[in-house]
Amino acid sequence: MAKKYFFTSESVTEGHPDKICDQISDAILDELLSLDPMSRVAVECLTTTGSVHVAGEISTTAYVDIPTVVRRTLQSIGYTDPEFGIDHLDAGVWVSIHGQSDDIALGVLADSEKEQGAGDQGMMFGFACNETPELMPFPIMAAHRLCQRLADVRRSGLVPHLGPDGKSQVTVEYENGRPLRIDTVVIAQQHLAALSETQLRPQIIEHVIKPVCGQHIDSRTKFHINATGKFVIGGPEGDTGVTGRKIIVDTYGGMGRHGGGCFSGKDPSKVDRSAAYACRYIAKNIVAAGLADRCEVQVSYAIGLAEPENVYIETFGTGRLPEERLVELVREHFPLKPGDIIEHMKLRRPIYKKTAAYGHFGRNDPDFTWERTDKADILRRAAK
Repeated sequence: MAKKYFFTSESVTEGHPDKICDQISDAILDELLSLDPMSRVAVECLTTTGSVHVAGEISTTAYVDIPTVVRRTLQSIGYTDPEFGIDHLDAGVWVSIHGQSDDIALGVLADSEKEQGAGDQGMMFGFACNETPELMPFPIMAAHRLCQRLADVRRSGLVPHLGPDGKSQVTVEYENGRPLRIDTVVIAQQHLAALSETQLRPQIIEHVIKPVCGQHIDSRTKFHINATGKFVIGGPEGDTGVTGRKIIVDTYGGMGRHGGGCFSGKDPSKVDRSAAYACRYIAKNIVAAGLADRCEVQVSYAIGLAEPENVYIETFGTGRLPEERLVELVREHFPLKPGDIIEHMKLRRPIYKKTAAYGHFGRNDPDFTWERTDKADILRRAAK
């Protein structure tokens, strides 16, 4: 008997207040890494009406004009008009930065006698499945593409009077574990008062939903567009934003667990970021090798120690090998120590601002080295 169920994921546009903060945090990180690749950075950001507040810990030989980075990021997102609640020229920018704790540095810095340790304790997860060519869950990929399309039609003017803030949500009907159709699409899109909701709805359906979801929607698919009836007040004016509040959007849309640590604003010595990327790399290669249809990987660390405390793999009954054997293969063929992860995936480069919107995973970008499947053949041969 066929088993049917529904699963929902959401995404947000680059102009969502939380995503503004993620992008500012990662833009500051990129500036520092471009000047000093060994910079240790943990930068948080908060934005509300007309203002941006930056705080955190930085240890570096570089100097970065942080207010300029903030304004440049706001401009690149599209916050250039005060009508949208904040603009890059007039926003107030507050900065409170201090050095990283020397106690933490003792465990993170490598020398001739000691390997680089983890910057904190914690557990990180990675996930992959064969629902899409990107080996990502279908609902989150559809949600990301809707938000990217919202940004495209805003920037091009195809749909006029749109603001930078927006969200999408996609509910997918599954049958026997495979995506069958899109059941519901939810769109929230900021716009100027000059554009009414009755004008907006058909344009969003025609220019956003159909190009992205066309082959997966049918006569039963439901569309909810600005369901409150109005979305004029948006961005930081409508909702305070904070770095790290969209960790499920950043990862797998809720399909697959999360260790709780955000990515943005953290240099790769923070295993919250680098080890989560490594877990995705491992899970994706296991699925790409045909050793499982679905795979979740967990690693855990203790602060200051290089070797992971634990490696755990779950294949949800789809594995071609016992999970214990997969763990052995992972320990043999993948970098797991923080220093090895950073070196193998070349993570001390200024590549992070573009990760901070539309997901860190499932992206076809050569800088996203954790998306490579270069270990798949090795795993296939080792599994024989």
